[in-house]
Amino acid sequence: MGRHREFDIDEALGAALTVFWQKGYEGTSFENLTQATGVARPGLYAAFGNKEALFRRALDRYERDYLGFMQEALSAPTARQVVERTLMGCAELHTRYEATRGCLGINGAMACSDDSESIRHELAVRRSASQDALRKRLERAKKDKDLPASADCAALAAFVMAVSQGMAVQAKAGASRKLLEGIARHVVSTWPTGDK
Repeated sequence: MGRHREFDIDEALGAALTVFWQKGYEGTSFENLTQATGVARPGLYAAFGNKEALFRRALDRYERDYLGFMQEALSAPTARQVVERTLMGCAELHTRYEATRGCLGINGAMACSDDSESIRHELAVRRSASQDALRKRLERAKKDKDLPASADCAALAAFVMAVSQGMAVQAKAGASRKLLEGIARHVVSTWPTGDK
């Protein structure tokens, strides 16, 4: 008979997520992970596989537990409200916890070496999926005449994502929630409207 696990997998995953959020993927060592989780290396390997597999699980948990506001924002009645809720949600999340400022996905991607190409690619795919969902919502807004007929929905979605990612970088560098909300308000104040 194999030994039973002597730790809570969900708690260990939460602790690992926090370390990755603080230090990024490459900045996190297995020693950091064992210290944060209180689980020895063999236990972490047995439960999660290697560091890359653990990071992917942490990303899934982050999306589930922290990024729900983005999906909810897509249900807002107007494109302007979608953008406002997205960016205000980012401002709040990026500054919610002093120890984990910024965005796990952005922090994780900031310093990826060639050895971590698969992680860089995974993060790019996830960002692209978010941007694509926003583009589709903006295209619907354009059809509903909530955006001008001339609106480039792909460019607008890329712009919003670039702003949200820039906000994450600024938060990691210490920018306040008030400053980030000011950026969000500026974007919303300049948002194009249609003929509705």
